[in-house]
Amino acid sequence: MRLDQELVNRGICPSREKAQRAILAGQVRVNEQVARKPSDSVKLTDRLELDTLEKYVSRGGLKLEHALKHFHLDISGHTAIDVGASTGGFTDCLLQHGAAKVYAVDVGRGQLAWKLRQDPRVEVMEGLNARHLTSSDFPPEFHPVDLVVADCSFISLRKILPPAVALLNGCGRIVALIKPQFEAGKAEADAGAGVIRDPAIHRRVLSELETFVTQLPGLVWRGVTESPLLGPAGNKEFLVLIEKSG
Repeated sequence: MRLDQELVNRGICPSREKAQRAILAGQVRVNEQVARKPSDSVKLTDRLELDTLEKYVSRGGLKLEHALKHFHLDISGHTAIDVGASTGGFTDCLLQHGAAKVYAVDVGRGQLAWKLRQDPRVEVMEGLNARHLTSSDFPPEFHPVDLVVADCSFISLRKILPPAVALLNGCGRIVALIKPQFEAGKAEADAGAGVIRDPAIHRRVLSELETFVTQLPGLVWRGVTESPLLGPAGNKEFLVLIEKSG
């Protein structure tokens, strides 16, 4: 039996859609091991558990948390910009790890979680296209920040990174989520119905992005780590650390 269907059969999740979301968010355990795929096969004797305690307002927070740990980043007291904030998973993670101020930027409106809207450390900046973002879009007291984080869809990081770099201070960093389906060619993404499964394409996308970054003045590509969670459609994602030098 498929894991997502068995979660519904046992009354653990109300629908297969919610079961799939919980699995992809890393909230489901099979015999005390975190499940990875809704299509995983399970037996009637398997122990299924759902962790309903959500640490962040969205699963994106878990992805950023992984990057902070992997790259050993201490962001206590940092100022940051969250590009593509959406519900605010990255923003929530930043605050819980000690960020002093977060500018939550998104092209949409009304998506940021209420608890973050009410947090005095958060500056809500909606209706702004990240590719055209400049310091003039920010409040008058804005100063270049310590960190930019990015989780954007339907746009390549090549469009987002140059304006983001201009908003960093001299020693600033960028942690960005790489989504291969928006970096590879359209034909490659369409061939898999929007899901890139070929490891060779993953490697090429990462290599091309690294080349792009290293060709930008004053940037250093520090490394990549695979996201612990898949994207909503099952896409493998990666997180990159980029540093500004000089």
